[in-house]
Amino acid sequence: MVTAHSVSLRYAASVEETDRHILTLLATDGRMSYTDLGKATGLSTSAVHQRVKRLETRGLIKGYGATIDHDQTGLPLTAFISITPIDPSQDDDYPQRLSGITQIESCWSVAGDESYILKVRVATPAHLEDLLAKIRGVANVSTRTTIVLSTPYENRPVSG
Repeated sequence: MVTAHSVSLRYAASVEETDRHILTLLATDGRMSYTDLGKATGLSTSAVHQRVKRLETRGLIKGYGATIDHDQTGLPLTAFISITPIDPSQDDDYPQRLSGITQIESCWSVAGDESYILKVRVATPAHLEDLLAKIRGVANVSTRTTIVLSTPYENRPVSG
């Protein structure tokens, strides 16, 4: 019998320990040079370069990004918005309906009472109130909102 756990274990086993180490290093510092990756892993710069390119090709590295200080960019308020369809018989196309709303940073399909959880960033509580009205109108959903008070850590690299 194939279970999600056995699939996860097979997938985890398909990633070599050195590649896993490279992934952890890049998750911590996406700008780490091939030379520094080589020093940290005991590989030559060209070997690290080949491994990183292979990890990108395989889809294990999906991209690189900067960690933004949202307070300084004028978007200090972060919230999680859970959405539930008002009419459960309507099409489950919420990500497409909401894709044009730029304040939505992330959208996760979830199990439970809600269908999706959205991570949003806005400037003020009034902006959040406007955003909630927009989400409800565009997607015909009810919402439940949790406002973030502080973020002790975020996007930490996980080790397997």
